[in-house]
Amino acid sequence: MKVSDPCGCFPTGRHYPGIAHLIRVRAVGVVEEIPPEAAWQDQIIAFIDTETTGRNPAIDRVIEIGVVFGRNGEIFDRRNWLINPGMPIPAESTEIHGIKDDDVRNERTIEAIFPELLVCLEGAIPAAYNAEFDRNFFKAELARFTQTRQMDKLPPAFRKEVEWLDPLVFAREIYKDEQSRALADMATRLGIELEKAHRAMHDAEAALRVLYALAKDPRLPRGYAALLQEQRRLGRMFEEGRRFWRKPS
Repeated sequence: MKVSDPCGCFPTGRHYPGIAHLIRVRAVGVVEEIPPEAAWQDQIIAFIDTETTGRNPAIDRVIEIGVVFGRNGEIFDRRNWLINPGMPIPAESTEIHGIKDDDVRNERTIEAIFPELLVCLEGAIPAAYNAEFDRNFFKAELARFTQTRQMDKLPPAFRKEVEWLDPLVFAREIYKDEQSRALADMATRLGIELEKAHRAMHDAEAALRVLYALAKDPRLPRGYAALLQEQRRLGRMFEEGRRFWRKPS
């Protein structure tokens, strides 16, 4: 089992003299090409956002993918694809993102753009705001491609063992007294411009800027593996709280 000592600190990122050598962090969920102890902000992060025909990845399809790349607190590249889903876009979905059937009628399928996704996501730490939603759609779309099952190496965003970074988890903790931690509300709160909410590339860029803004808080670990460990801890706390407050049916 891989272990590492990413920062000599507790998950809060604060150092405790005299015991740093005793603290070990399991390197779970990391991109294997990146040292677990590396500072995550020094790495290339690919922030991903999808727009879809609905909320169920088993039956709905992706119609737009936006990817924004950052490193050292700066954005250095952006990519965006409109995608023909091979099915009608429900009116209730169009009301959210504004994408209509005519907008994607002449676009390529996700299978056709997949080679481009493979190249642009290679070696990058995957991330998304409310990452479970986008990751589940990536997994569902990938499962539809029979030829990719023969591939030796997929980029980190498509690997089962790699955990995506999710700033929503940290926003829920740092701004737990606020009513909403939705992306648009967090962007406004932090002075981040979100020009076109619910369009993939614009949401991805705003989410990346939110993560970099949250990184100024000392509670976010600086090491890559330590950040994922803290994300899991906070995620478990949130789920436990939801179960506690959920009304019995």
